[in-house]
Amino acid sequence: MKVKKNERKFVSIDLGTAYTLVYAEGQGIIYNEPSIVAYKIKENRIVAVGEEAYKMIGKGNKTIRVVRPMVDGVITDIRTTTAQLRYIFTKLRMEKYLKGSIMLLACPSVITELEKTALKKIAHNFGAEKVFIEEEVKMAALGGGVNIFAPTGRLVVDSGGGTTDVAVLSSGDIVISKSTKVAGNVLNEEIQKFIRSQYGMDIGLKTSEMIKINIGSLAKYSDERRMKVYGRDVVSGLPREIQISPEEIREVLKVPVSRIIDLIVQVLEDTPPELAGDIFRSGIIICGGGALIKGIDKYIADTLQLPTKIGEQPLLAVINGTKKFESNVYDMIKSEARQVSY
Repeated sequence: MKVKKNERKFVSIDLGTAYTLVYAEGQGIIYNEPSIVAYKIKENRIVAVGEEAYKMIGKGNKTIRVVRPMVDGVITDIRTTTAQLRYIFTKLRMEKYLKGSIMLLACPSVITELEKTALKKIAHNFGAEKVFIEEEVKMAALGGGVNIFAPTGRLVVDSGGGTTDVAVLSSGDIVISKSTKVAGNVLNEEIQKFIRSQYGMDIGLKTSEMIKINIGSLAKYSDERRMKVYGRDVVSGLPREIQISPEEIREVLKVPVSRIIDLIVQVLEDTPPELAGDIFRSGIIICGGGALIKGIDKYIADTLQLPTKIGEQPLLAVINGTKKFESNVYDMIKSEARQVSY
């Protein structure tokens, strides 16, 4: 990646449980791959990151370990996170670009202050001059098409791989937010459990995710078809094939999604009355991978009797939000400079 002399450099990173995305000013989204790292156990050396590492899930051997640096929105290993980012930046040839850059990190709301400090240190070590950390749900709202700076209440549901964040935003910031670990990974696990109990067959998490993507729904949709699924018979241990229907998966998904709806209700119960009135009129915005489950907007709307819609480009909402937030970051830097000069 070439950098012009004295060029203003802004970089933002969405450190998601499921995907890691990188945006560079003037370049757009330059990285969008699974948050997976594969490394040689003996040498403790990374051999693959992203898509390459994702292909190794469930197909590794005793010499290679495949891990997620973030699990349920929590950084499980700072060293692995650092190694993952270094691998990505080296692959993108961003070493020079990062020197003196302004970096914005979008992180789940559940990360601790200690983890935020560690992330800032990592960013500075990569050469960033200024580092800002914002909550993913705030960036998702902005990227999903919500004017978060207006003095009106908006309710946003950001359902990713590890966590679902529900927040009420107004006048540029979060008024109230709550988080649950019921998200994409839990939906995958529930499908996995159902196949085992109902059909006596074990499937991998990658297979359960494909089931969710292909036929997962919360309302009937046109052209519903059964799906062939391959796995291992629990009793015989032999490979096996079954066919499952969208109706079956629909009933499986309703249970964990009902817990997300319960969280929305909790947030609404704690929302100030004036903002609650705004939400009654404007409704709910859903972002993240969970927004892609067929019929989830209709299901939530029917359950809560509130207008519900899918945000713009739900999978890219967070990173798009960081892009829109760029001008605000520069405003904050100017404000800090003015305060120092006084």
